[in-house]
Formats: sequence, structure tokens, C-alpha cells
Amino acid sequence: MEKYNELKALIASIDEDASKFFEKGNNAAGTRVRTGLQKVKALAQEIRNAVTEAKNTK
Repeated sequence: MEKYNELKALIASIDEDASKFFEKGNNAAGTRVRTGLQKVKALAQEIRNAVTEAKNTK
């Protein structure tokens, strides 16, 4: 559950930069959004692997 909460916090941290990019056209914010989303992708994969492992050990 800790990783899931970390994922939610990471997505929340991207919110402000996403607004800056999409609403104001700030390209630097867009770069930060892309970086954050790459971290989201990696963390989501870790969570998927942990869920699969837990499911298969039951």
C-alpha cells in the first residue's frame, strides 16, 4: 500500500506543472510533466509486479 500512496503523491505533484503547460504553454513545465510521468510509469510497473507476485503466492 505504501507504493500506491507514493504513486498518488507523485501524480498530485505533477498537477501544477501540467496546468502550467496546458493552460499557459510553459515548455519547461511540460518537460517536468514528462519526467514525472516517466516516474509514474516505472512506479506503476513496480506495483503491478508486486501485485502479481502477491497474487501468485496465495
